Order: sequence, then C-alpha cells, then structure tokens
Amino acid sequence: MPSPAWPAARSTAITSGRSWMYSPPRDPATEQSMHAAFTAAAGALDVTPTGPTVWGWHGRTLSRRADHLRHGACWLRLVSAPAGKQGGKIWEGTAAASVLDGTVSKPALYAVHDQVVDDTAYRAELTQYIDAPTCSPDPVVRSPLELPPTWWKQLRADLDRIATVDTDRVAVRQEWIDRVVPQYTGCAAPRITEWTTAHGDLHLANITTSGVILDWEGWGLAPAGYDAALLLAYSLREPSLADQVRETFGDLITGESGRAVMLVVVADLLQSASRGDHPDLEPALRRLLEGRP
Repeated sequence: MPSPAWPAARSTAITSGRSWMYSPPRDPATEQSMHAAFTAAAGALDVTPTGPTVWGWHGRTLSRRADHLRHGACWLRLVSAPAGKQGGKIWEGTAAASVLDGTVSKPALYAVHDQVVDDTAYRAELTQYIDAPTCSPDPVVRSPLELPPTWWKQLRADLDRIATVDTDRVAVRQEWIDRVVPQYTGCAAPRITEWTTAHGDLHLANITTSGVILDWEGWGLAPAGYDAALLLAYSLREPSLADQVRETFGDLITGESGRAVMLVVVADLLQSASRGDHPDLEPALRRLLEGRP
C-alpha cells in the first residue's frame, strides 16, 4: 500500500530513481543475477552504464546513470519479480506514467525492455536523467528547508494537472481505508466520495530542487488531496515547512474532505511506523490525529 534545495537543504545527487539508497540483496547469487540482467538490458537498449550502482528496497531494483547516443545522459532502472508474477500496478507504473510526459514535471520515459532468466522476470526502464538533487535525503524532513515561491507554484500546478488525468489505475482503495483507519487511528473510516488521480508517494525525497517529481510506480486514483496530505504528514517534524504545505494546499486538506484524507494518510503512515518505517514521525502523527500542533 501507499506507505525530491537550496543551500539550507541536505540532498543527494542521485535523483533519477529513488533518492534514498538501500543495500544489495542478501543472497550473493541474486545480486550477481541482477547485475547480469542489468548488463543484458543495457546492451539491448544501447546504453553504456557510467554511474554508481544504486539498490532499491530489499534489493528489488538496481539503477545506474547511463549514456545513450541519441538521448545523452539517462537513468537505467532494473526491477525484478518471480517469473509469472510480474505485472500489476507497481511493475507497470513507470511505463504507464508516460501518458504524463510533457504535461507535468517528471522524467520522460524513453524505452522499456523485458526479459525472463530462469525463474526471474526483469523489466528495465530507460528514462531521462535528472541531475538536480532531491530536496531531502529521506521522506521525513528532519532539517530546515527553504524552497522558493516559484517551486511551490510549480508543484501546485503539477498536482492539479495530475488530478485531472483519466486512469483506471488505483493507488488507494476504499476497502483498505475501511480496514486500516480504525485499526491504526481508532476512528471510523471515512467514506470517500471524491477520487482523483495522485502520484501516490509524494514527499520531498521524491521531488528535486528543480521541481521534478520522481518515482511513479504507484500512481493512480486516491482520495482527493491525497498527495498534499501525504506531503504535509512527512513534513510535520519541520513546522515552517508544514506551514508552507498548508499555505500551498490548504483548500485540499481542510474542510470535511480534507479532514477525511488527512485521516487516511495518518493511518497509512502509522501502519508503516508499526512496521519500523520512520518511527520518529509517529508522535507528530498522533498530535495531528488529536488536533494538536
């Protein structure tokens, strides 16, 4: 389920994939197979890898900067899944998001290459390389961050455009809301009546200082205002940043529908915290849940 600055910000230069880095697979054979599949994909797509290796969550993805004769600097990302179980929302998300190329600030998709080796399926995605750093090294912002008004204006315009995209992809389901909200907040689950298209994982480790939004695996329909609410929740440890989110997206996260989507997001992140993700965010989420600053 759903759970990238200026000099004041800490950031990383690796931004065309997930901006925070994980470890390789624990099994050396799996790591070796991922490298072999990556090399094969690079050959098939006519690119030369040039950047450092970047591993994704649990070693499920492997990414590197690569050079292409026509496109120039690119980002090559390889994702793996058991053969026969590839497909679905996450597997197809980056490719499906190409319908947004040229309309919102995101890396353009150049090519996709699929292969199956033994019992593992691999998909390689070649996208535009974004050289601007992400705004934060982690989804939870833990240090002061100042972004110019033009950055916020661009983000608001992008989220407004994303919300209007027609799609049958689903990022958040009512059935999930019905189960998780009572379990993690003790509140009755809201019945969502307005659904719009969302990025689905919007935080400042997925947005660059140039305003480019990264990581489109999970985009789809969600409660209206979901992206803004998620951005606010991840910003709670920095009150001035949270205030800026409220100023930019206040109409989406206030009122009855705004309270409902905030409740959904709080439940989402409390569930994640229960699994060990960003436990330091939980006190701020509880205060928000209780209506305290």
